[in-house]
Amino acid sequence: MWRRAKLRFMDREIIFVDRERALKQLEEIAERGTYPVYVVYGPEGCGKTAFFKQAFEILESFGYYVVYSSPLSKEVEELLRYSSSLGEIVREVLKLFPEPYSRIADVVINIAGRAMKRFSKPRIAILLDDLFQAVGIDKAEIYTKALLNLIEYPSGDYEKIVVLVSSSEGITRERVGRHRWVDIYLMWNMSRKGFEELYNMLPDPKPSLDILWAWAGGNPWVLQELYRNRWQIDLVIERFAKERKLRTLLTSLDREEIEVLKTSLENPDIIFKSLRNPVIQKLEKLLIEMNLLIEIWDRDERLWIDVPPPEKDTELGIGEYYAWQTPLHKEAVKRILMQIL
Repeated sequence: MWRRAKLRFMDREIIFVDRERALKQLEEIAERGTYPVYVVYGPEGCGKTAFFKQAFEILESFGYYVVYSSPLSKEVEELLRYSSSLGEIVREVLKLFPEPYSRIADVVINIAGRAMKRFSKPRIAILLDDLFQAVGIDKAEIYTKALLNLIEYPSGDYEKIVVLVSSSEGITRERVGRHRWVDIYLMWNMSRKGFEELYNMLPDPKPSLDILWAWAGGNPWVLQELYRNRWQIDLVIERFAKERKLRTLLTSLDREEIEVLKTSLENPDIIFKSLRNPVIQKLEKLLIEMNLLIEIWDRDERLWIDVPPPEKDTELGIGEYYAWQTPLHKEAVKRILMQIL
């Protein structure tokens, strides 16, 4: 039986919580492998990294040689993690790369290829967290094709292979999704039940669960930022707006774009209803590129990791076709609009 992954959250160690359907999906993936490359796409901070760390535990328990990398991680041990039986291969590969962590995706692919040669019909798993953001949009398709080649043209026989890549970059979803190289699965923020489990781990004093749910919408990163900033929501929003350069972005919009954007704060589906207009097409692309808005094309559970968001929740900024990544994203845009109008 596999174990729950240990995670760092709020400067403390916790175990993976909630996501019961996602855990069953990981078991199914372990049983059958993946074809083609599976890309897990969802809002920033929704829990994709935690999901990948749990995937490591489950896949190892199913007999996989697992190699995991989170190229954007600030923790050295998360830049490259692997099953202990891959140790000799990893040392060999690292000798080939003078600066391995600047080319970590190549390192991971090389390790997997050597494992196929070294072991007799192994089970191989590759987990690349936020790969596209690390390598850049221009290289996203190159690496996706390289990962597909591992599946289709392996360097040795394998029994099963799993290749999972995560991304919160909206534009790369469009770039890689137009090929047959990937199947894209969406992942949303945590359920109210799972979010409450995280909330209960926090020390008192703290705002009510209802208040934090209204700001985070189930997003663990938002919850962590609020905790880190001593629950000062204004400060968190201000920092977020500056990091995204929202003032520069919004002042570049014309009057028509501004009017649609204002309406989308209450009903993000106005974007969908206005897409015949080339001006609004440009606005939609910009909001997705900036990781503010996310397109939700279907709520068929077979296309989702864990469960999809509700059909509509105006308070959280969720529409039928589009949603703000979190209520905090929506509020940050709203406040900048109020300042510049």
